[in-house]
Amino acid sequence: MSMSIPQAIAANFLGKAPNWYKQAIIAFLLINPLLFMANPFLAGWALVAEFIFTLAMALKCYPLQPGGILLIQALFIGMTTPEHMKHEMVVNVEVILLLVFMVAGIYFMKTMLLYLFTKLLLKLKNKITLSIAFAAASAFLSAFLDALTVVAVIITVAMGFYSIYHKVASGKDFNSDHDHSDDEHLAHPTRQDLEEFRAFLRNLMMHAGIGTALGGVMTMVGEPQNLIIADKASWNFVEFFLRMAPVTIPVFVAGLMTTYLVEKFKLFTYGAKLPDVVREILTNYSLDVDKNLTSQDKAKLWVQGLIAVWLVIGLAGHFAAVGLIGLSIIVLGTSFTGIIDEHSIGKAFEESLPFTALLCVFFGVVAVIIDQGLFSPVIHWVLSYEGKTQLVLFYLANGLLSMVSDNVFVGSVYITEVAAALQKGEITRDQFDMLAVAINTGTNLPSIATPNGQAAFLFLLTSAIAPLLRLSYGTMVYMALPYTIVLTIVGLACVYFGLQDITSWMYDVHLINHHSAAAAAAAAAAH
Repeated sequence: MSMSIPQAIAANFLGKAPNWYKQAIIAFLLINPLLFMANPFLAGWALVAEFIFTLAMALKCYPLQPGGILLIQALFIGMTTPEHMKHEMVVNVEVILLLVFMVAGIYFMKTMLLYLFTKLLLKLKNKITLSIAFAAASAFLSAFLDALTVVAVIITVAMGFYSIYHKVASGKDFNSDHDHSDDEHLAHPTRQDLEEFRAFLRNLMMHAGIGTALGGVMTMVGEPQNLIIADKASWNFVEFFLRMAPVTIPVFVAGLMTTYLVEKFKLFTYGAKLPDVVREILTNYSLDVDKNLTSQDKAKLWVQGLIAVWLVIGLAGHFAAVGLIGLSIIVLGTSFTGIIDEHSIGKAFEESLPFTALLCVFFGVVAVIIDQGLFSPVIHWVLSYEGKTQLVLFYLANGLLSMVSDNVFVGSVYITEVAAALQKGEITRDQFDMLAVAINTGTNLPSIATPNGQAAFLFLLTSAIAPLLRLSYGTMVYMALPYTIVLTIVGLACVYFGLQDITSWMYDVHLINHHSAAAAAAAAAAH
C-alpha cells in the first residue's frame, strides 16, 4: 500500500528510530522557541538536556541528526550565532584535526595492533591481571599521548577480536568478507558464547576508558584543558606533574584498586570471562597468522611497528599538532604497505568523520552555553567562598558541570575567571595555584560519570564497536559508577586534606617554584 507524501516524509524522518523517539524530538522543536521567548536562560538548559538525551539514546539513533536539528533551530531563533559556533570550532581545531586524521591513521596500523594484542590476550589468562594491564597501559599512554588516540587504538583492537570470532562462529574462515553486525548465521549455543564475549570486551573497553582519565589528569598534555591551565599558570611539564601529584597519584592507585575489586567480586557487570570457545578461535587465528606470514606481511608489521614508534615520539615530543602527526601516519602507513587506491584509503575515515561532525554540533551547544550564561551563576557562587571550602567547591562545581557539558570548556572558563581574579588582586598566587589543581582534577575525574563528560568516552559511545557490544549510554554510566564514586571521593579528600600541606613541603624542598604575587599577576595580565 503506497503512502502519501506527508506519510513518507514522516517515515523518512530519523529513519528506523522508534516513533516515540521521533515524537520526542518534534516536541523539543515545538517547545524550544516558546521557552526561549519566555526565558532564554531556561531554554539554554533545556537544549543542553535535550542534547544529552540524544547522546543517551545513541543506540536508537546516531546523535548527529537529532542533535544537529536541535542546534540548527537554536541558531535560527538566536540562542547563539554561526560565528560563535565557528569560533568554538576554530579554538578546538586541534581536536577536530585529531579526529579526522589520527583516528584514520590508527586504521592503517590495525594489523600490527591486532597481532600484538592477540598475543597479549592469549598470554594473560587471568582476567584481573589483564584488566589491570589494560587500565594501567591506557593511563600511561594517555599521560604522554592523547586519550582519544588511545581509545581509537583500543576500539581498533576490540573490533578486530570481535570480527574474528564472529566470522568463525558464522561458519567462515579468517580471511572471508563478513558483516559482523548480522547475527542471523550464528547458532543459538554460539550466541550464548557471543553474549559472554561481548560482556568480556565491554569490561576491557571500560577499564581502558577509565585508564585514559587516570593518566590524562596527570600531565599537561594528557587532556586539552590541561594545556590551557598550564599556560595560564606558567607551569612546565615537570611542575604541572608535581603540582597535580598530591591528588593524581592517590587517585591512580585507587583507580587500579577499584579495577581489582570490581573484577574480583564481579560488581557492576564486571568479571566476565573469555569463553573457552572464543579463546580457542583466537588461538587458532594467532597460529594461522604465524603460519601464513609472507615476507611482505612481515615487512608490513615491521613498518607499522616503526610508525608506532614515530607516533609515540612525535606525540610525546610535541613536534606537531596531534592531527598533523596523524596525517603523517596515513601517508607512511599507506605508502609502505601498498595501499595506493582512493577507495581503500577512504575506508579509514568511515569511523572518524561522523564523530567529527557530531563534535562540531557539540561545539555549537557550547556556544549556546556561553551566550546564554548558563554557568555564570555557579562560577560567581563558587568565587564568593574562600580557603579550603573554595577549593572543594571548585573541584565539585567543575566536576558536576563537566558531567553535563564538556570538560575542556568548563576547565578553560574557570581557569580564565581565576586568572582574572589573580590579576585584580582578589586572590594570592598560592590560592591561584591551589585552585588550578582543583580545576584540573575536577574536570578530569568526576566527568567520567557520563559519556559526554570526556571526548574519549563520547567517542567510544558513538563508535562502531558500541552497538556491537551493546554498550549504551546507560550501560557506560552504570559501569563507570564505581570508578566515579571512588575517584571523586579520593580526589576530593586529597584536595581538602593533603593538597596544601604537600604543596608547602614541595616549596620547602624546592621541587616546585614559589612564584611571587607580583610576577603571577603580570603573567595573568599577559594571558
